[in-house]
Amino acid sequence: MFAPSTDQPVETIEKETIPTLHFAAEDVLTDKAARERRRVDAERACVLGNAHHGKLDIFFQTADGQTKRVQTAVWGAHPEYLSLKAGITLPLRAVLGFDFY
Repeated sequence: MFAPSTDQPVETIEKETIPTLHFAAEDVLTDKAARERRRVDAERACVLGNAHHGKLDIFFQTADGQTKRVQTAVWGAHPEYLSLKAGITLPLRAVLGFDFY
């Protein structure tokens, strides 16, 4: 189970809100091992979404430093972004982690 380390409340949003958000140009993860773990988890999320139509929580950070959560299925995991339903994309550099359930 992933839990973001933040003192702020984590807002749960609908995936349709993602295109209206702004994301920082730099990666939210500074550790190389953490970025590699995120890439592996992104691939796992894609398999879960495509093979089992399973949803998961994606924790991510916006440009203003707020942590958000979206409950959705991942349809594609690309080197730079995640593809969600309805053509919505989320930059991978903004993703803090995944909670598989």
